[in-house]
Amino acid sequence: MPNTTPPIVLVSCDLKQVDGYTVHTAMDTYVRSVATVGACIPLLLPALAGLSNVKEALSAASGVLLTGARSNVHPSRYGQTALERDEPFDPDRDGTTLPLIHETLELGMPLFAICRGHQELNVAFGGTIDGEIQQKDGRFDHRGGSFDTPVETRFRLNHTIEVTRGGQLSKILGTDRTLVNSVHRQAVGTLGDGLEVEATADDGTIEAIGVRSASSFALGVQWHPEHWAAKGPGIDEPSTRLFRAFGDAARAFRA
Repeated sequence: MPNTTPPIVLVSCDLKQVDGYTVHTAMDTYVRSVATVGACIPLLLPALAGLSNVKEALSAASGVLLTGARSNVHPSRYGQTALERDEPFDPDRDGTTLPLIHETLELGMPLFAICRGHQELNVAFGGTIDGEIQQKDGRFDHRGGSFDTPVETRFRLNHTIEVTRGGQLSKILGTDRTLVNSVHRQAVGTLGDGLEVEATADDGTIEAIGVRSASSFALGVQWHPEHWAAKGPGIDEPSTRLFRAFGDAARAFRA
C-alpha cells in the first residue's frame, strides 16, 4: 500500500540566547508553511555543528528547508576577514548547514534555501557574500526597514525580480517577472561553481539560484516566501507555488 503519511522535512535552526538560556530556534512562518502549503511534517534540526549526525538525520527525511536568520555566514567560510558590520554570526549553524547542503544534494533530496539559507547554498559551492549592499553604487536598499519596523511592513511585497526563462524557478512560477519582499543587507557576491542564476532584481542583485546538477528541487531565494505562504494557500500565489512544489518534490523523493 502507498505511504500516506506526510513526508518529513528537516528545518534548520539558529542558536540564540533567550531569557538567559541557549535555545535552538526556527520561526513559526517556516514550519507553518512546510506543514500547511507544503503538506509535510516539519522537524527542527538543532544547530549542533559537529555534534549532530547529519547523515542519520537525513535518513528519516525527504526534504530540507534552510531558513533565514538575523545572523550571517561567517566570512572565514568564504575566504574573507570578518568585520564588525558583518555581525551577528552563528558558527554552530554554519557548522551544521554547510555540511547538510552537500549531504542533501548527494542524496538527490529536495533542498529549499531561503535568505540566509540562500547565501549558505552559495558559500557551500565556493561562492562569496557581499555585505551592506545598500552602500554600493546603483543598488537598492533591500533591508525593508529597521528591526523596530512592524513585521507586516518589513515583509511587504515591494520590488519585482526578473526570472530566468527555462530555469527551475520559471517552471514553478510560470512567469518571467514577479513581486517579492526584501529583508536583507547581504547578498550573493561571486556565484559558486555549479550554481546558476534563477532570478535577479532590477539593480542586479542575485535573488534566486539553482543547483545545475540537481536531480530534484534545489533552489535558493533571497526573499521570504514563507511570510506569505504561512498566511494560507493562495494569499500570494508565487509563495504558494514555491512551497507546494517543494512539498511535491519531497513526496516524489520518498516515493
